[in-house]
Amino acid sequence: MDRRIFLQLAAAPALLGATDELPSYKVVSHFPAARSTETPGPYRGKVVRVHSENVIDTASEKIDQTGVDKMLSTGITSLTGAKSEKDAWASFFSPSDVVGIKVNCSGAPVIRASPEVVSGIVRNLISVGVKPANIYIYERFLNQLTSVHYERVVPEAVQIVAIETPAGSLTGYDPKVYVEVSFFGEDDTRSNLARLVTERFTKIINVPNAKEHQASGVTGCLKNLAYGDFSNVARSHMREKTNTLSFIGTLAAVEPLRSKCVLNIMDGIRAVWHGGPFSEEKKYRFYPKQMMFSTDPVAMDRLLIDLIEDKRKAEGAPSLWDRSSALIDRRAHLDYHKNTFIREPGHIEYAAKTFNLGEYDKSRIKLTSLDV
Repeated sequence: MDRRIFLQLAAAPALLGATDELPSYKVVSHFPAARSTETPGPYRGKVVRVHSENVIDTASEKIDQTGVDKMLSTGITSLTGAKSEKDAWASFFSPSDVVGIKVNCSGAPVIRASPEVVSGIVRNLISVGVKPANIYIYERFLNQLTSVHYERVVPEAVQIVAIETPAGSLTGYDPKVYVEVSFFGEDDTRSNLARLVTERFTKIINVPNAKEHQASGVTGCLKNLAYGDFSNVARSHMREKTNTLSFIGTLAAVEPLRSKCVLNIMDGIRAVWHGGPFSEEKKYRFYPKQMMFSTDPVAMDRLLIDLIEDKRKAEGAPSLWDRSSALIDRRAHLDYHKNTFIREPGHIEYAAKTFNLGEYDKSRIKLTSLDV
């Protein structure tokens, strides 16, 4: 008989105002809880940031594949301490693995996990014996995924799969693994985990972009996993005061998603400082020309907050932490002086404190910055 896990989450006073109350979540999964060796993984609190000045031509936005390959090699060997790139990848993956590469294509075709980054990851997986047919590049929505054309840069046998069909079918989700919560009395209160995660993958590589998000503050590792692997998640930010603070971490901690995500590689070659998760105007894009590597999604997302916050400050935009109702205008999401929602960058700290998903305290984050 399935072992079911039920979690009732209490309010976290350090993160919330006195009048705020968190929703009550029921998490149902028959998978065992994470062991201490799983997320945030063997390199808890360790982040490697690799910068390459020439990796992208900002005028044409053309990315240099050789530059990306050097960044991948430098990042993975520095993170693991391995003597070679192949040894570094082999410390995570073996020929028997079925690997899901969770890309982020919500801002596609312009802002997405770069094909150059994804193809580099695929080549390295193949180099350690993972069969091309056992490598899946996946995302929730087919139209976003196909607009990027990953098929042009990876071997034909590599699977490129969307969780939801064009007709909106939800058969790609597992009915036995879900989070149930009512945010505003909606009819559909259940968010189910993708079958690919519960039934097919043995390991997941999380490849988010560096983006501001109107509701959650930023879209990083945690949100790419949570909202990219579960159904029915947009309801968390249907109103000005959202539930992204607690929902993102709750989803990211569900088994087996938590345990199967063994590596995070953030594509920060280009980034979005306003108007996220999309990129409707180029003026809200910028070019950090970097990638980050970690097994710890919280630590990486904590550094992402600083990246986006510093850029917004330089542009004269409100802080990600500004909760003033005077800034709210639901019709003005492309006005950087306004907020569509009350942003919740605190979801990252919440995930750390409530679910032990990683290190949020910067004094406990060991950052290595490298140039190639």
